[in-house]
Order: sequence, then structure tokens, then C-alpha cells
Amino acid sequence: MDLSQFSGFLVFLTIFTMGFWLMIFLITFIIPYWLIGYFRESWKYRKEGKAERKK
Repeated sequence: MDLSQFSGFLVFLTIFTMGFWLMIFLITFIIPYWLIGYFRESWKYRKEGKAERKK
């Protein structure tokens, strides 16, 4: 393996590793944060709707 092949392999590994860690970050932090926020908002609006119907 000469230098150009080795540098191409290193670039591939770098991009692959960055994509892997971005995927892990999205799955463990961003998507649950978005889902929890969505369900909190919908629960709050549902609660406000029930309170208005009782009046």
C-alpha cells in the first residue's frame, strides 16, 4: 500500500468515524429530547383543552 492509498484510507476512516459518532449522538440525545418535548407539549395542550371544557 503506497502513500496515496494509505491517505485515502485514513480519509475514509475519518469520515466514517465522524458519521458513526454523529449517529450515536443523534440516537442517544437529540431524538429523545425532541420526542420528550413533543409529548410534553401535546400533554400540556390536552390538559388545557380539558380545563376549558370543564368551565
